[in-house]
Amino acid sequence: METKKATIKREDANTYLVLEVGEAPLQIILTDDNPNNVKMVFNSLLKELKKGLFEFNLEDESQDLYNNICTEYLTQLNSELKAIYDELIDYELVDSE
Repeated sequence: METKKATIKREDANTYLVLEVGEAPLQIILTDDNPNNVKMVFNSLLKELKKGLFEFNLEDESQDLYNNICTEYLTQLNSELKAIYDELIDYELVDSE
């Protein structure tokens, strides 16, 4: 299983969870309630998951609320990705190498 990097990007206006997947990093806005953003990121993750199982590891030095939120979010996300990958295998939907 591949481990991919996740970081927290803190700006004045917004804070993002950045997932290093594929060519362009995916960003989930943590300071805005935008379910469409989360859906778009999740759909991109599903496309990448067809290529093989991976998990995210948070690389962040700050011990603040965003770190705690992202740590818990990634725990849940990694669990979901594993379950979905198992279903992709069951239905033979993974890309062959």
